[in-house]
Amino acid sequence: MQEKLLQTTQTGSSAVRYEDIEAARETLKSVITETSMDHSRALGRITGSTVHLKCENLQRAGSFKVRGAYVHMASLTAEQKAKGVVAASAGNHAQGVALAASQLGIDARIYMPLGAALPKVQATRDHGATVVLAGNNVNEALELAARYAEETGATFVHPYDNPYIVAGQGTLGLEILEQQPDVDTIVMSIGGGGLLAGVAIAVKEHARRQGRHINVIGVQAEKAAAYPPSLVAGKPVTLDNVATIADGIAVGRPGDVPFAVIQELCDEVVTVTDDEIAAAIVFLLERSKMVVEPAGAAPVAALMTGKLKEAGIESESIVAVLSGGNIDPMLMLKVIQVGLASAGRFLTVKIALRDRPGELQTISRIIAENDANVTRVDHSRVGAGLTMGGVHITIDMETRGRDHSEQILAALREAGYEAMVQH
Repeated sequence: MQEKLLQTTQTGSSAVRYEDIEAARETLKSVITETSMDHSRALGRITGSTVHLKCENLQRAGSFKVRGAYVHMASLTAEQKAKGVVAASAGNHAQGVALAASQLGIDARIYMPLGAALPKVQATRDHGATVVLAGNNVNEALELAARYAEETGATFVHPYDNPYIVAGQGTLGLEILEQQPDVDTIVMSIGGGGLLAGVAIAVKEHARRQGRHINVIGVQAEKAAAYPPSLVAGKPVTLDNVATIADGIAVGRPGDVPFAVIQELCDEVVTVTDDEIAAAIVFLLERSKMVVEPAGAAPVAALMTGKLKEAGIESESIVAVLSGGNIDPMLMLKVIQVGLASAGRFLTVKIALRDRPGELQTISRIIAENDANVTRVDHSRVGAGLTMGGVHITIDMETRGRDHSEQILAALREAGYEAMVQH
């Protein structure tokens, strides 16, 4: 696909300038919502800083992705628009492209991997795009989309490795600077890097003009973290395997365009585990009343676990970007349970005991005396490690936190039961 790259920045590292981001914002004026900035006192107490949440989970189509998609597609010629666009995504980019295409009157074909969340598939179709379920993962779907573009002349709208995409995502940085002028650290998740690169260009140039420094921090899921090794190598590195609940940032290789920016302008990239992300989702539900997908909760997970302080980043005013809210309800059910367990508020124990009357009653009494709420009990008389006349009992219970969980475990063990915590 032939496409005109934008001018270079003053630093010479990128195909996108600050002025391109300003122009992109003009393009988006009547298209996107200027999402709210929510003050989080709870995160402030955890971090010791003033923390605001940039609620891009409330953006049209549920994420920031429509920004870049629309800017790219609005730049097409009439002839290119007539041939349509094609994209590949597990969800957010698909919806962003579909919405932008409907606004611009362009036919859109979206390849989504087999197993993509049904709500995301339906939402993409509802915006008028043709959805093709194919490929076992996003990379395979991307290959199919690129092949379709070559065969038909449709424009391939890449999710992150494109200067127009980067410029469009960078408009989020301009909004943050206007809504929270005193910000000194912005934290956001990274997949391919389009959002972080665009925001970094906008923020760093703004800070340079003001003669001050603003930290730009990226967050990746621990088992989908291609940026740390890539930054060490000085070039994009491909991961052998990617496995995370955060499908929005499950990208195995940084994009060439955003990597050049991030390598020069980004202050730090940190990682968080899936359990930490799950705990952040539950935290946002309870404390901010926000429905946020795993990728969008990653920055909050980094703040909750002190990853910025570990990296030596000190801040007085932090903005964490909630990049998306498109979470599958079935995944939400699992995430809530994992998040509660990670926070020490959901405890599952497995106990081996003799299969005789009164044992379960005794265990139930100990749990009740320690003020826990049992939600499920499972009996198993067959299994590894069981002798004749033995039984395994697995008990799920709600607790008030880690200290309370330890109190229950200690009481069970003091009564002679070998309570093994299950994860």
